[in-house]
Amino acid sequence: MDQTLAHLESLGYTLPEVPAPVAAYVNCVRSGNLLFLSGGLPINGDRKVIGKVPTDVSPEEAAEGAKIIMLNRLAVIRDEIGSLDKVTRIVALNGFVNSEPDFHGHPQVVNGASEFLLEVFGDRGKHSRTALGAAALPLNVAVEINMIVEVG
Repeated sequence: MDQTLAHLESLGYTLPEVPAPVAAYVNCVRSGNLLFLSGGLPINGDRKVIGKVPTDVSPEEAAEGAKIIMLNRLAVIRDEIGSLDKVTRIVALNGFVNSEPDFHGHPQVVNGASEFLLEVFGDRGKHSRTALGAAALPLNVAVEINMIVEVG
């Protein structure tokens, strides 16, 4: 039994279907014991977090979008290695926020992902991070996140 998946479900979350890439790339590349995950978008079925922060989307809504991305990325990881228990460390997370030029709360938006990973993985979820603003993102999403994950 995948204990990490069971813990995730005990927190009230379920993994979505693995999202299909929206262009000419793959969701994940494995090199040795590292997984390099492509940028994930805050889209899960009809649920989409679209627009500029903070004009169209509040920072809090964008942080929820970051959590949607993490659920999607966890689905990719599980698909790649078979069990979330094989994750030994979330190494790095890079977050990009589709923001107005005068918005400076990028870290709070990306915290939606970081805090979620800590909740799911505990110490294995501690990671290095970048949180940047962007003039525009694919499909006009509010946030995009890529990550590097160490697996056993």
